[in-house]
Amino acid sequence: MPLAYWVNNLSPFLVRFTDSIGIRYYGLAYMLGFVVAGWLLLRYARAGRSQLPAEKVADLMMAVVFGVLLGGRLGYFLLYQPGALVHEPLSILRVWDGGMASHGGFIGVGVALVWFARAQKIPFLHLCDLIASTAAAGLLFGRLANFINGELWGKIADVPWAVIFPHSAAPGTPVELIAPRHPSQLYEAALEGALLLAIMQWRFWRSDVVQTKPGRLSGEFWLIYAAVRMIGETFREPDASLILGVSRGTFYSVFLIAGGIAFIAQSARETKKRAR
Repeated sequence: MPLAYWVNNLSPFLVRFTDSIGIRYYGLAYMLGFVVAGWLLLRYARAGRSQLPAEKVADLMMAVVFGVLLGGRLGYFLLYQPGALVHEPLSILRVWDGGMASHGGFIGVGVALVWFARAQKIPFLHLCDLIASTAAAGLLFGRLANFINGELWGKIADVPWAVIFPHSAAPGTPVELIAPRHPSQLYEAALEGALLLAIMQWRFWRSDVVQTKPGRLSGEFWLIYAAVRMIGETFREPDASLILGVSRGTFYSVFLIAGGIAFIAQSARETKKRAR
């Protein structure tokens, strides 16, 4: 009897050399995210809507790459797997095993932008707005890679588009006995990725918010990201213990809401200073 639901048996490798070495979709997702972000930053500079010169885009992207990778990796262990650092600290170097936290990546990018702003004498809030307008591209590709990897699956569901994720059950469990689940990775790709990127690009190109209200777009990004992340978390199976009865993704998003409000408040203060 054929299965009623599609089984996710996709390979995490585009090209595989050994059992654990090859070109992974997860790595390609990050590369595509950085390429799209760099392309958009070049477009901003050439359109005269950015204080970041075109010749400095590559330097900024290098700083952002390090910020995302270091912040995301450290954030994953500190926020989701703190015990692993204590019992097996070298596991943080096994990047091929996966494990990145978007909340940690945001912090890492923030540190990188502080350094770059001081080094290049470019306003910090302006740089934040530029990156905020491009960041969702990386989130989009990253969530698609999560789906291909069959990880971070959703809660058990009986909707027609539910998916069977073999890794969601104990090894050796017959496929017909594995419960279908929400493809929450695709929900998050649509919300955190496509929708958020469209909103940020619309705000960047169709308004003068970046030129007249530095920091405002960054605040909007954090607020919208927190909102759509919380929506996605309602369909996602928690991958770590709950905090105060909610998933860690939802709990940590509360701090993003506070940060978004702080960005918008600071933007309002800067705008008033300019007016005076």
